[in-house]
Parts: sequence; structure tokens; C-alpha cells
Amino acid sequence: MSVFRSTLSTARALSARPTFCAPSRAAGAGSIRAYSTPTKVVRKDEKGDPLEEHRVEVEPKLAAIDETITFEHPKKWGKHPGHDMTKGDFGRHTKRTLASFSMDGKVCLVTGAARGLGNMMARTFVESGANAIVLVDLKKEDAERAAEDLVKWFVENGEAEEGEIQALGLGCDVSDEASVASVFATVKEKFGRLDAVVTAAGIVENYVAHEYPTQKIKKLLDINIMGTWYCALEAAKLMPEGGSITLVGSMSGSIVNVPQPQTPYNFSKAGVRHMARSLAVEWATKGIRVNCLAPGYTLTNLTKVILDANPVLRDEWLHRIPMGRLADPSDLKGAVIYLASDSSKYTTGAEIVVDGGYTCL
Repeated sequence: MSVFRSTLSTARALSARPTFCAPSRAAGAGSIRAYSTPTKVVRKDEKGDPLEEHRVEVEPKLAAIDETITFEHPKKWGKHPGHDMTKGDFGRHTKRTLASFSMDGKVCLVTGAARGLGNMMARTFVESGANAIVLVDLKKEDAERAAEDLVKWFVENGEAEEGEIQALGLGCDVSDEASVASVFATVKEKFGRLDAVVTAAGIVENYVAHEYPTQKIKKLLDINIMGTWYCALEAAKLMPEGGSITLVGSMSGSIVNVPQPQTPYNFSKAGVRHMARSLAVEWATKGIRVNCLAPGYTLTNLTKVILDANPVLRDEWLHRIPMGRLADPSDLKGAVIYLASDSSKYTTGAEIVVDGGYTCL
């Protein structure tokens, strides 16, 4: 019998007795005594304060910012798509599955879709049945190439026929309201409506607060907050019959990451989180659901660049994640389809955190 079960059994036996009796010398009694009686005499200071021995200060090892860590958002990317959807975890289902998870017949749009999480999400929509997909990214040529690669990949892997998937790649600076309006006007002309939108465009940089260039902060907020805002507003206009808007936030919107300093990024994602909740209430009667998807540390091209520049960060992050690993982009597939599909028709203003348990601690 384990110590836990022995203790529990003894505790139940004692609580069931109507009158006091001397403590039992049975095996469980020793366990109870060990947890309820001090194992040593508590040391007191000269004034008799028993708490003084614990009034100490240390240099925190797990809750401190490392001011030597800096990172600038990269201007160029390699050819790798920045996700793990090429590993074979895809395909049509041959057994019964919940029909409301299907994206069949829906028109979907993803920002930041040339690579990384955005590209994975766009492919996930197609994998789940969507044949009309819009991939938006800063550079038009990157977005168009991503759209072409998406179609080619599904055709070559036997998941679609030639001409079955309509994938449109569009260039857009999400921080520019006019640029966003122009892109959504093109979508309206091409498809007439939108059913599901994911705002995955965003940037992150690391500087300590007093050394963070103001112009870089403004740029980050223009992309992460205002870019999300502009896209949400335009998306809602193309959802006359209702739809789903998923704002990509971050676990950083509700916790403080350590050891890297990134205060502006953190409060930008906190803004996205509350934006989703506020719009959810405002648009609920219009049938437009607005939710927030908050990833933790995820293996994308951006994460690789950060870890290559600051190798110490990987183990620092891993030892703070209860599941002991970084997320693969595909770990977000289920959450993004749930929020975008009819299976979440009564879910709005919610935040789904996919972080391996990081924010539990």
C-alpha cells in the first residue's frame, strides 16, 4: 500500500470515530505525524520572531530578465515553409468524424500566410475541406508563391485534383489601413464573401525597455494591434451571414516571458486578446464569432532565428514548459479548425492557449 493511500485510509478512519482516542501506532499514523508536526525546533531571533530565518533575498534564477538578450525581426527568410506539415500528418479521413469540423464550401483567409504558422493554418483549412483560400503576406510575390506551393503540394500528394483548389496570394501591409481595405475588396470581387479569417501576421523583437527604439515599438504596435484591427473590421464586412474571425495572440498576452525582455510585444498581444473579447460581444448578434488563439513557444522559422542568435534560450524555455518540448506548428491545427468551423458555433470571446502547460506555472 502506498504512503498516500495509507494516509488517506487512516485519515478516513479517524474522521469516522465519534469520540477522541489516542493516536494509532499503525503504519499510516506515522505519515500523518510526519506532515503535521515540525521536524525541528524553529529558530527565533533575539526578539523572538520565528519568521526571521526566512527573511532572505536572492538573485532570482527563474523569474528575471536577461538584459543581454536582444533580437531584431529578420528582413529575409529561407525557403523552408517554417512548419512541419510536410511530414505526412495529413490526409482524408476514411472513418466517421464530426461533420461540423469540415471546412468544405467555406471561403477562408489567413494573414502572415507566406510561411510559419500562417502558412500552416492556410494549408490546414484546405486539408479540412476548404477549396477557396486567400493567403495574405507583406510581399505580393511571397504570397503568390505560397499559394502556388499550396496547390501544388495537395495535388502532388493526391489530396486534390487539378483546378479543384482556388488559392489566391495577395500582398498587403496590414499596418496600412488602405492596403488592408484594398486586399479585402479584391477578395470580395473574387469570392463575394468570407467565412473564416485568421490574423496571423505579427512581429516580435527583444530589447530592454529603456533601450527599445520608439520607432520600433510603434512599428510593432501598428502591425500586431492595428493590423489585427484593420483586418477584423474588413473581414466582418464580408460576413453578412456570419462567420468566424480568429485573432492570433500569444501566451505572452497573459504572462511575462523570461529571460528575454519583450514588454511591447507582451502588451501588444494582451491588446489582441482583449480585442477579441470586445469584438465578440459587439458582433455576437450579427453571427460573427471572434476568438483568440494563443500559442506558446513554437518551432517556426522565426523561432529558429531567435534561438540561433541566442542559443541559451532554448533550454531556458524548455525547462519552464511542463510538457518539456517546444510546439510544432501542427500542434495548433485542431484549435484553429475548431475556432473556424461550425463546431464552435457557440464559442465566442474565448481564448484557446496552446502552450504545453507553460502558463499553468
